[in-house]
Amino acid sequence: MKNLHVEIDNHSGFCFGVVYAIEMAEEILDEQGYLYCLGDIVHNDEEVNRLTRKGLKIIDHSELHQLKDEKVLIRAHGEPPSTYELSIKNNLTLIDASCPVVLKLQNRIKNSFDKEETIYIYGKHGHAEVIGLLGQTNNKAVVFQDISELDIPSLPKNLTLYSQTTKSTDKFYEINEILRQNGITVNTNDTICRQVSNRDKELRDFADKFNKIVFVSGTKSSNGKVLYNVCKEKNPNTFFVSNPDQIEESWFEPNETVGICGATSTPMWLMEQVRERILTF
Repeated sequence: MKNLHVEIDNHSGFCFGVVYAIEMAEEILDEQGYLYCLGDIVHNDEEVNRLTRKGLKIIDHSELHQLKDEKVLIRAHGEPPSTYELSIKNNLTLIDASCPVVLKLQNRIKNSFDKEETIYIYGKHGHAEVIGLLGQTNNKAVVFQDISELDIPSLPKNLTLYSQTTKSTDKFYEINEILRQNGITVNTNDTICRQVSNRDKELRDFADKFNKIVFVSGTKSSNGKVLYNVCKEKNPNTFFVSNPDQIEESWFEPNETVGICGATSTPMWLMEQVRERILTF
């Protein structure tokens, strides 16, 4: 035995929006034994598989068009208005688990659009949340995930800036400052979720305390990729895993300290399984 000291970061794990969506799903699954969900309920294959075994049926938008007279869960990322219009047409009961932070952002963007403001959204192309945000503008807002995508000299002199809720606060304000320095008047709307953005500093502090870090996340999680890199920058001895089977005993030396942390889409039960696996070495 290597006599490893293993500790889980108590700030890691599901954000409140994901907790809310999963609790709603489990309640209905317990009642009726199945439930349709539009897209992966969370970007973590292990948690999706757990809920699928309980009866959750993941569908995409093309399958939604064929569905009638059923209950469908809207996950925390939110949906564009077209999804709600389709649900009325197909007599679908939507179980809306959209994150309150996302819903507030959708409403603010819709208000800006109704005022005919020129809207730019800092976010990941094709991300479920961003698709929902774009839908508030009839897909007329400009989405960019890096300032280099924008031709700054040709930008309008007045614009309204929003952000996907899970983006970096520092990066958002850096973009804001670059635009202002180039003579653009920016109506800045900081809509970033602090439960997510504050994780950067918390994880840096956590990663600094241990010899080795095991970061647990699904490969589809954008948030997971960002937070893994935060840990890796602070502690080069950081390893990325999606499940306990991917852990290698050779990563650890006798008597080392090991920290386990994860994305806002990583369930605590999975991090606990990772800890149990490491303790067998």
